[in-house]
Amino acid sequence: MKQISVEEALAFDQMAQRKLGLSSLILMENAGRSVAEEALKIPAQKILIICGVGNNGGDGFVAARHLLNAGKEVKVSIVGNPDKLKPDPKANLKVLEKLKVDWKPANELRGFQEVDLVIDSLFGIGLNADIREPYLSVINKINQAEKPVLAVDVPSGLDADTGKVLGVAVKAQTTVTFVAPKRGFYLASGPECCGNVIVRNIGVDPQGC
Repeated sequence: MKQISVEEALAFDQMAQRKLGLSSLILMENAGRSVAEEALKIPAQKILIICGVGNNGGDGFVAARHLLNAGKEVKVSIVGNPDKLKPDPKANLKVLEKLKVDWKPANELRGFQEVDLVIDSLFGIGLNADIREPYLSVINKINQAEKPVLAVDVPSGLDADTGKVLGVAVKAQTTVTFVAPKRGFYLASGPECCGNVIVRNIGVDPQGC
């Protein structure tokens, strides 16, 4: 399968919205549902989804809803200021709140003893600077937990173009990425961080754009 750059992946999102009229909220829904479908293939009843405040976190909120509907015990942790959530992630978080999903800020994130699966939904492919606190400590906790980790689109902290670790990066067993695999998945630290790469579309074939 063809590998693409971050620039190409972001351009595809914009083209799908502009040319086909797919809203960013629909694309997020498709991405999050895909993550949930792959998570359901992993033997796990208790799932912790760790979300950032960007669109990658929004994918995690959508995944949380679908996993909850599938009968899983879902907890969500938000790293960063929830007041800074973008409109699409904020809309999906509001749905979770109406469903009474248990979410907590990162400073209340404790041990992972009772968790069967961790979903990393902190940062997406647009990350291009070294990880800083509070994200640094959270990623270290994820890596030290010795639990299966599924990364959303890219393991947080990995440069999706170069495979370079930006200070620290999540080491996932599975990475569910969208549209096409990113070049950095196969360079430098990419293979070690990504684990098994699964490609899912977000509602449209790239060739259609």
